[in-house]
Amino acid sequence: MRHKLRVAAYAVCVRDDRLLLARGTGDDGRPEWTLPGGGMEHGEDPYDTVLREVEEETGYLIEVTGLLGVHTNRFRVPRRLGRAIDRQGLRLVYEGRVAGGDLRHEVGGSTDMAAWHPLADVTGLNRVRLVDVGLTLWRERPVTGHVTPSTP
Repeated sequence: MRHKLRVAAYAVCVRDDRLLLARGTGDDGRPEWTLPGGGMEHGEDPYDTVLREVEEETGYLIEVTGLLGVHTNRFRVPRRLGRAIDRQGLRLVYEGRVAGGDLRHEVGGSTDMAAWHPLADVTGLNRVRLVDVGLTLWRERPVTGHVTPSTP
């Protein structure tokens, strides 16, 4: 079985009790919301990754105000001829504060929209699990930087 590791960095940006999210398309073709961020390029520092990805997906320049924690997920992806890929995602979750730029949607990328959502409404959104992980890290600030939230 082939192994694949993807390292990514994401930001939890909360302002006026609203959470900044980016919208992509899920495996089922339905739109789903996620934290702004994404994959680290070879040789890139994760800190620089989160700054770049948030700007690409939302138009905002952020100031990183802290490292909230680290999350990992692992799953198998079926492939041709009965082979599978054992995929692991390692996600660094930062807290960010908007320091400049203007809200805009990404063009030609992995997301198609960026928007602020009231914190009270987030649980009603079609979202990826990472949103819950990020909010739990942001609210609880565990000293270990690790949480296991329930799946939406």
